[in-house]
Order: sequence, then C-alpha cells, then structure tokens
Amino acid sequence: MVEVAVHADPEDAAAGGLAEQVIAAVTARIRINRLGPGDALPSESTWASELGVSRAVVREAFGSMAALRLIDVGNGRRARVSAIDPSVLALVLDHAVHTDQISTQQIYDVRRTIELRTVTLAALRRDAREAAAITALATAMRADFAMPARVMEHDIAFHEAIARASRNPMFALLVGSFHVVTRQTWPISWNSRATDAERMASVAGHEALARAIAAQDPRAAQTAMAEHFDLSVKALLDAGIT
Repeated sequence: MVEVAVHADPEDAAAGGLAEQVIAAVTARIRINRLGPGDALPSESTWASELGVSRAVVREAFGSMAALRLIDVGNGRRARVSAIDPSVLALVLDHAVHTDQISTQQIYDVRRTIELRTVTLAALRRDAREAAAITALATAMRADFAMPARVMEHDIAFHEAIARASRNPMFALLVGSFHVVTRQTWPISWNSRATDAERMASVAGHEALARAIAAQDPRAAQTAMAEHFDLSVKALLDAGIT
C-alpha cells in the first residue's frame, strides 16, 4: 500500500484552517491508496500524530467529511470511505429552490433532459430483474391509486430504478438527488389534475414506460418519457408553479 505523509504547514493552516488541512490529507490518502467504499481509514489518534494536530481538529475534519457523505463515522469504529450519496446534492437543490437561485421549472427542464437519456439506456442495458422491478413499481402505482402518498413513493422509486438500470452511476446520483424537490411538487402536480381519469393517465404513462423498457425499445421509452414530463410540467404550470 502506498502511504502519503502530509504535515500541517503553519502558514497554510493560518490561511485555511487546521481542519481543512486534515481534510486535504485524508482526501490525498484515499486517492493515492485507491481506497474504495467501505475501506477503513487510520484512527483519529493516528491522523493527529501524523499531522501534528489535536484529535479535536481531526474530529472536526471527520465531521465535515461525514456531513458531505465522503466518509462514514460510526460509534466505536474507524471511519470508512463512503459510497456516493445523492442526499447531499438533494439538499443543495432544495436550498437553491427555497432561496430563489433555481426555479422548480428549471429543475424539471434538467430532469427531462437527463431522464430522456436514462430511459434510453435502461431500455438497452436493463437485465430481467431490473425490468421486473420497474414494472412492479408501475403496477404498484395503479394498485395504490387511492393513496396518493404511496403512489408518490412508488413514482420516485420508479424513476430511480430506471436511472440505476442505465448502468451509469452518474445518472443514478443525479436522479436520486431530485427526491426532496419531487416530494414537495408531486402532491401539487397530482392535485392539479382535475379528475381521477387525468391522474390515472399519469399512472398509465408510467406503465407505458415500463413496457417499453421491458421490450428493450429505446425509441418508445424515450417517447413515453417525453410525454410524461410534458404532462407533469403542464400540471405544475396549471398549479402556478414556475
């Protein structure tokens, strides 16, 4: 294993803070040693000794990295490298919307672009298990039609399952980050549809997507996804969401 020795420089520490220096050292160790999700990092005391800082500083650095889901810090065990987690990006998007830096419609515009690609790739790359899971979620939306909260959760899981089936983890990360905003806008979109028939048309659109993916028909899948997003955006506009 290749080791990296990083020592806190007083001038650098004054400029950026000791905790930032520790974060840089931990990040360098992960990259140079090619550590992956689940791999353990040296203990707080080891880092403190190597870098010439207190354990409190290391603990602060670890806390910052854990908040960003870069590492996992469990009670009574050494910190470990984290798997990528869409929840951090989800919080950023939620903050951006609520501080008027990004609009809901702008997020949906990006989502539409991304999900047209994910559904195309899912239709080409999905395996039988993934196709069955996607179909099951669409079926669950119809079965739970009388319970909108459950339909919403099935809907979110449906799109995330498609992103995973694209076999591109970047798409899974991005689509997974939309769930916070979706949980705020979905009930508005659902209720803005005037009749149960209109709401059921949305469910039917998901079923059409599932069929196209199961049939490995990327063109039909892309067409169905475009129609789905166009109807969703219209529902939000009808409800006054811009």
